[in-house]
Amino acid sequence: MENKFLKYYLAANSGEGFVSHFADNYDFTDGWHAYIIKGGPGTGKSSFMKYVAIKAVDMGYSVELCPCSSDPDSLDGIILKDKKIIVLDGTAPHVVEPKMAGVCEEIINLGEFWDSKKLRKRADEIISVTTQNKKLHKTAAAYISAAGELIYDNFKLSNNFICYKKCENFALKLATQLLPKTKHTPKEWVRFIGGVTPKGVIAFKGTVEDFYKNIVVIGDKYGAAANIIMKKIRETALVRGYEIITLKNPLLPSKITDHILIPELSLAFVREYEYIKWNEKYRRIHARRFYDINVLREHRPRLTFNRRLTRELLLGAIETLSKAKAVHDKLEKYYINAMNFNSLTLFAEKKAEEILL
Repeated sequence: MENKFLKYYLAANSGEGFVSHFADNYDFTDGWHAYIIKGGPGTGKSSFMKYVAIKAVDMGYSVELCPCSSDPDSLDGIILKDKKIIVLDGTAPHVVEPKMAGVCEEIINLGEFWDSKKLRKRADEIISVTTQNKKLHKTAAAYISAAGELIYDNFKLSNNFICYKKCENFALKLATQLLPKTKHTPKEWVRFIGGVTPKGVIAFKGTVEDFYKNIVVIGDKYGAAANIIMKKIRETALVRGYEIITLKNPLLPSKITDHILIPELSLAFVREYEYIKWNEKYRRIHARRFYDINVLREHRPRLTFNRRLTRELLLGAIETLSKAKAVHDKLEKYYINAMNFNSLTLFAEKKAEEILL
């Protein structure tokens, strides 16, 4: 399965708190159908989605996988764009509730397959482990929040010494050259390909490099110039009628766009910085040309200090998320021991066929 799928995160442990775009990645006004899975940890939500994904591939459909940022080996969702179907883990922290229940959304309740009596017998232990897990996630969130503040400080500083008009004019020229007009209806999906996880800062570079022929790399460790370029690319693409995938910065999602993908043109605009590096063969735009180097030099000690401390804070967050993952694994075992997986397997097989009809 590993190399056959586009991969995206639909949520991020960000410097602005936990940010979810789960409910934004299907459109009930455009014929989409969502299957929202409810159930506890270890109840088979991810395994069910993997089963549906494999069946879909066997039937010739393209499948997009959405791993969990708290456990990249587990799935939070799958998207079958050809069929306008999305299957989502609708539990906390990315709770999804139906907008048009029964019309374009269906709840899949895996809690039907657990033995509540077994769970109640271990109630004190489950509550204790759950509380411990929440505390660890709270600590990790504090590290990430602090890192986000420092990244934002560098971002604000870089905005002060950018040659804005020069950058904007370049961005407009680039967008005009590469995005011919169409008469299509524009559409935007918002996702992530990078995330802070228990295994480190993991980016799904293959989602771009394996599926897009034309890649434009904007090298910008500060973010201000790349953000201006991405903003103009986004505006132009939507005005000219393209469906785009906007990939936000996982630490400052409301402020920085890292990448924009335009599937129709097999065209990707991507930012390169410390946490995501791209192959040297792609067309490159060096953002340094858009900054006032003399003013930048004056602030270099502060910028460098912020970046160094950000790395340390993210290492602390990653270590804490790893501990939280170990605790979550303990929690899963209580539910696994209470599940009737024989009945669940039969249900999954039948439900997968129903979804893919």
